Amino acid sequence: MSDQVASRFTPQNKTTHERLSTTTVGLVALSDFRKRRAEVLEQQEREAREAAFAGPSAPDRSQTNTPDHPGSDSAGASSGGPAKRKKQKKKQQHLGKKLLSFGDDDDEVDEEQTAGYEANNKNANGPLKPRESTQDDATPAHGDGDGKPGRFRANAAVGVVPRPLTKAALRKEADEREALRRDYLALQEAIKATEIAIPFVFYDGAHIPGGTVRLKKGDFVWVFLDRCRKVGVGRKNGEQGHPRRGWARAGVDDLMLVRDTVIIPHHYDFYYFVMNKNVGPAGRPLFDFSTQAAAASSMPDINTLEGAADDPKVTKVVDRRWYARNKHIYPASTWQEFDPERDFANEIRKDTGGNTFFFSK
Repeated sequence: MSDQVASRFTPQNKTTHERLSTTTVGLVALSDFRKRRAEVLEQQEREAREAAFAGPSAPDRSQTNTPDHPGSDSAGASSGGPAKRKKQKKKQQHLGKKLLSFGDDDDEVDEEQTAGYEANNKNANGPLKPRESTQDDATPAHGDGDGKPGRFRANAAVGVVPRPLTKAALRKEADEREALRRDYLALQEAIKATEIAIPFVFYDGAHIPGGTVRLKKGDFVWVFLDRCRKVGVGRKNGEQGHPRRGWARAGVDDLMLVRDTVIIPHHYDFYYFVMNKNVGPAGRPLFDFSTQAAAASSMPDINTLEGAADDPKVTKVVDRRWYARNKHIYPASTWQEFDPERDFANEIRKDTGGNTFFFSK
């Protein structure tokens, strides 16, 4: 009795792994293992085909202690008629087809998706035709209304592939870049050629009226100082020893430009400050000129130029030797040399001794 029970609950068909374990002993070559695996799969397929054609065998009633019933499947299989036997045979063939799926996981095809594909592509007057791609294929669907998984289109995540550039396209692109570069240089030269006016004073502890200098935005600071120096050559109203006459004897290297409280070095041009809008300690641009190019005209009136109405005391022309002697005395002690990396507007201003300045607003 125990043998009968054991035979009932012991699987009769061995798996592929178990058959390979019994036929393969020790280390074998990969080619031999593939050959034996193919033989095992072929044997399983042959046994499954034979089992499908033979049909499921009825259990022994003597072993299961189940009495024969006139209405059971075993009794009615022969008395059900040809239609019933045909239906049962078709069902057995269908079960046999399901057993014949021993391919790898990558080769499995969903039977329902294949049937749906054929149904969607069936033509009433001819054979099947390829299904046209729709917008739904571009985006993966999580599921249809009937619970079936959505379809995925190949390479759906790939964006627009750029076209390869030909030599003609590359030459055209290079010509466009060159044209843009020439236009920018022309605009830059036009801005540099725009004239401006800068009123100034000479400073040696007191504000000495200097005048107004006509310049271009592309001129350097040393050009401005040289023109300021030449203002003191003439005499005013025939006066002897006019205060400005002594400044004419100073060289350009002996003069320095102080804009507000910032010392501007000689090698900077005004175009640099116009385009970068550098801010001084007062919170306003050091040279507040526009970045637009004005139409060139023949010697316009200096009073009509941009900057002619500025406060002259903001721009000081100072003798460098006087500054060396008095740089520890206010207001020269608050002057600091221009540095493009410094934030003059937000830094805390201190004197040479490290004491913080307090200014009334």
